[in-house]
Amino acid sequence: MTLEILFPVLNERLRLEKGITRCMDYLENNIDVPYKVTILDNGSDDETPDIARKLEEQYEQVEYVRIEERGVGIAFKTGIERSNADVVGYMDIDLSTDLKYLKKTIELFKEDDTLQYVNGSRFSKESDTRGRKWYRKITSAGLVWILKSQFKMKASDALCGFTFLRLPLAKELVAVCSDDHGWFYTVEFLLRAERMNVKILDMPVEWVEDYDTTVNVPKTIKNYIRQINKLKKLFKSEGI
Repeated sequence: MTLEILFPVLNERLRLEKGITRCMDYLENNIDVPYKVTILDNGSDDETPDIARKLEEQYEQVEYVRIEERGVGIAFKTGIERSNADVVGYMDIDLSTDLKYLKKTIELFKEDDTLQYVNGSRFSKESDTRGRKWYRKITSAGLVWILKSQFKMKASDALCGFTFLRLPLAKELVAVCSDDHGWFYTVEFLLRAERMNVKILDMPVEWVEDYDTTVNVPKTIKNYIRQINKLKKLFKSEGI
């Protein structure tokens, strides 16, 4: 089994080196399968490209990929299209989800050949979430409630920032997902996987808020509303 971790980044000069260094240290000491780390820079105009290239030179298993279009969705999609690992997925560069779940994820895929998708969750009863800002709790929980009411989502979270799946399924999902380039692409990814009735594990995680987050909350909420309505129409037209 081989593993590829995708890190979508945009203007992450303050967190990129620390995040990749911590991740590589963990992988070297805890993961017993071949692995690769891909930095997917989707349009940074700060020092992110220079830092990423230095990290690529420093670590044999790190690759830097420049994407001129902005958005986590296009970065995630590009990473999957380029991947040839057995298991591929993405993490947020702030490493809010504890790195120990990488090892657990690999073990889960090894132990269960039928498992196709591991979805990290901040809202499972067994999850341990700390430092979460009150307004972000409300917006995130509100999104989950809407997704469950509008799409009958089974998962307890849709935007934890920790998603891994087997490559054939990942490529199949990319082929049918919309062209949204933003955060909502990963939500559609999960909803379509549920509709395909593949085996998905909703995995409780330990998650710590990063107070230097670059997410624009009002803009993100507006995008959620727009994309939810768009996806409802799309699913209806597809009869799913």
